[in-house]
Amino acid sequence: MKVWIPHEAGLALLGELPPEVTVEVVEHPEKLPSEVAGVRFWVPPFLAGSDAGALLKELPDLAVVQLLSAGADTWVGRMPDGVTLCDARGVHDPSTAEWVVTAILAQLRAFPAFARAQARREWAFGAVAPTDELTGKRVLIVGAGSIGGAVRDRLAPFDVSFTLVARTARPEQGVHGVEELPRLLPEADVVVVLVPLTEQTRGLIDAAFLAAMPDGALLVNAARGPVARTEALVAELGTGRISAALDVTDPEPLPADHPLWDMPNVLLTPHVAGSVRGLLPRAYRLVGDQVRRFAAGQPLINAVVDGY
Repeated sequence: MKVWIPHEAGLALLGELPPEVTVEVVEHPEKLPSEVAGVRFWVPPFLAGSDAGALLKELPDLAVVQLLSAGADTWVGRMPDGVTLCDARGVHDPSTAEWVVTAILAQLRAFPAFARAQARREWAFGAVAPTDELTGKRVLIVGAGSIGGAVRDRLAPFDVSFTLVARTARPEQGVHGVEELPRLLPEADVVVVLVPLTEQTRGLIDAAFLAAMPDGALLVNAARGPVARTEALVAELGTGRISAALDVTDPEPLPADHPLWDMPNVLLTPHVAGSVRGLLPRAYRLVGDQVRRFAAGQPLINAVVDGY
């Protein structure tokens, strides 16, 4: 059977595969390495857009689409009959959790303000200090999956308290349901959003969500841009009442004239939480494992169900 992957480097990272498996590299959909017949397992490019999905219709023997992203929103509902969609759950836990911790510390300790002062060659002690701190903060994690767990583990040494929220409450694990957010948001100093983008989570961060956050609170969005209503973000952040760290926006890329760029209480990064040097080794360990499972007729892991 044929397996198509998007990175030449992936060939050396898959591990040993069964002899009947042929792996080919497809870096660009318009430059295919061989005939489409026989391709059973396809790995699209990381963060591929809807244009990459056009190849789905051209692969008559396809059985598995293995994503390199944790989110599957671009692909849900597009699989042909008989094709299993799998995400990269677990691959991005370390990098995204690192980004979240970095963003929280950077905002609370006013690093963006100090960076702007450095660019002006200004010793800004009197203008910026004393800063806020992470110690003792109440952290609300909205999205209690594997990344949410990784964030909690990395924040635990900072002497913070946690509240976790998931789509469905898990009382035995101390996880609250999303319907409890109106009660939980006013009690949080830091709100970290890590939910996948589904029809249920689209627009979750709306005017009511933001208004429920207490004065001085920090919003951290490492999920997907459309999880937040951009107009509501601009309106609430424009008051200066709360601050935000955003790795995702709606739209992406954010237009150069967008008001979020100029807000001193907003830290923006260009959807880079998962883009680290360790991505490909972790991702292709998963891909290799999945190919071996599929070739042996074993159940695949990370199958996407109901958008997750």
